[in-house]
Amino acid sequence: MKTFTVATYNVNSIRSRLHIVIPWLQNNRPDVLCMQETKVEDEMFPVKAFEDAGYYTVFSGSKKYNGVAIASLVRPAAVSRGLDDDGPADTDRLITGVYSGIAVVNLYVPQGRTKDNPQFEYKLHWFKRLRGYLSRHYKPGHPVLCCGDLNVARDEIDVHDPKRLLGHVDFTPEVWAAFDDLKAWGLVDVFRKHHPDEANQFAFFDYRVPKAVDRGLGWRVDHILATVPLAEKSVDAYIDLEPRRVEKPSDHTIMAVTFDTA
Repeated sequence: MKTFTVATYNVNSIRSRLHIVIPWLQNNRPDVLCMQETKVEDEMFPVKAFEDAGYYTVFSGSKKYNGVAIASLVRPAAVSRGLDDDGPADTDRLITGVYSGIAVVNLYVPQGRTKDNPQFEYKLHWFKRLRGYLSRHYKPGHPVLCCGDLNVARDEIDVHDPKRLLGHVDFTPEVWAAFDDLKAWGLVDVFRKHHPDEANQFAFFDYRVPKAVDRGLGWRVDHILATVPLAEKSVDAYIDLEPRRVEKPSDHTIMAVTFDTA
């Protein structure tokens, strides 16, 4: 069986998380790792650390905020950065690479701050712009992955306390509708394909909550979405909690999916 494994990880500063990322790559050897919130200008990205681990990197970042990067075992066939419509390009929120014929779109969707903040409307519009981006460049029959921190927990089992958290900018009907519209273009939530009813499957744990991982007080706002033909080839999907338990972790951990591409 020939496989292709993609993982996603909001690192919350790549330079602060190299002690987690590099060993994880060495131990797991995914074909692709999508990273968000790298929080570093391109000229300061730690390219050599990845090269020493056997990985190519492409990235698009800015100082202190946002930033996206992809590490891969093979050099990408093509790379593009940002949205290409008439709105802000947001090149530090979207980067696309083509790996072994699979288009990997790495995303850091705006969080939205609060529902009365203009950033919330910007977030909802960003989902529409993302669907437009997919429509311009791909067809639902193509092998396409959308990976990253999408800042949406779609269902009650995607948060630890749905009654209390309802109305949060990541867990509210307006965002669910935007997420559903994106998926309606032709995308499948691959993690839920393999774990349809499992609660307590989280990849984000707030720093401010004591022992959040051990207590299961998390969110699933990180996603790996695949077009239907590619999703049908998926054979495994999992969340690795260990990166969240080590010293000086990100507030997120790593999600991965493996596909049979033979």
